[in-house]
Amino acid sequence: MGTGNYLILAIAACLDYLIGDPWGWPHPVRGMGWIIYQFVRGIVNDPLATEEHYFTKTRIITHRIRGIFLAIVLVIGSGGLGWIIVEAARFIHPLFGVAVESIILASCFAARSLTDAADDVLQPLTQGDLAKARETLSNYVGRDTENLSSSEILRAVLETVTENATDGVMAPLFYAIAGCLIPMVGAVPLALAYKAASTLDSMVGYRAAPYTYIGWFSAKMEDVLTWLPCRLTVLTLALLSGKPRYVWSICSRDATADPSPNSGWSECAYAAVLGVQVGGINWYQGVAKHKPLLGEAINPIAPEQIYQATRLTRNCFLIWIAIAQTALILLAYL
Repeated sequence: MGTGNYLILAIAACLDYLIGDPWGWPHPVRGMGWIIYQFVRGIVNDPLATEEHYFTKTRIITHRIRGIFLAIVLVIGSGGLGWIIVEAARFIHPLFGVAVESIILASCFAARSLTDAADDVLQPLTQGDLAKARETLSNYVGRDTENLSSSEILRAVLETVTENATDGVMAPLFYAIAGCLIPMVGAVPLALAYKAASTLDSMVGYRAAPYTYIGWFSAKMEDVLTWLPCRLTVLTLALLSGKPRYVWSICSRDATADPSPNSGWSECAYAAVLGVQVGGINWYQGVAKHKPLLGEAINPIAPEQIYQATRLTRNCFLIWIAIAQTALILLAYL
């Protein structure tokens, strides 16, 4: 178990906080996304793939096998490539290894990116430019934004920030810490492997055609990998709120109604802490979809609640980092 793991976690956290992911910089997720697209583009671009009769029994089996192959190869390959890069950098020079590992690990965290995304939408919204806020929001969400009211935009931003707090920030940190605790593995391989699973889910993990069967395994895998870090995030938020029983009771009551085993819990925990309610009717390509109501509408959703949500994520992140640092330092001297 490397004694420098605690240093790498600290540097990566600082890099994400100070720099984030500058637009246009090389990023592992872009590479993962390119591989996924190349693998599935033949299916996605097939005009018949959305027709019900297209999915014969043979095609269903074929799509499932291809989807399983894609998921396993990309997840293991991403983690393995990360390990090779870090080890090669360490071979060149230990300090170079620390720098490379810290930069790659920082790219796995999205805390700064979530805050920047919220800012991008909230700035024109608070200035009264509703059209610009709608246009900017469309870069970050899949729902139709052209007719959203100010309150609906605020809800969309809060839902995006709180859903992605788990799979974009806390879950990668969880696997980075786990990797630090496993001899000869390190933070980067497991964090990259999780990012691959998360990217697969975001690109192909849909129930609707044409992704129904090719994305089935990716969606299930991401659900399983996110389950524990999600519950630990909810627990951390509950403790930070000073009212843990209330937060947990609201999540137990409302989050189970969400079809996702994780995003509902993540959004609901933040809603309970902030005293707001999320969920309701969203429109996707002109089709209305009702999301379960999560939390209690004690307060209206306002920009302050959104910024408070990003601060809560940062505080959770710092708490986990502090716990991991303490554990790693103690283990290094045992």
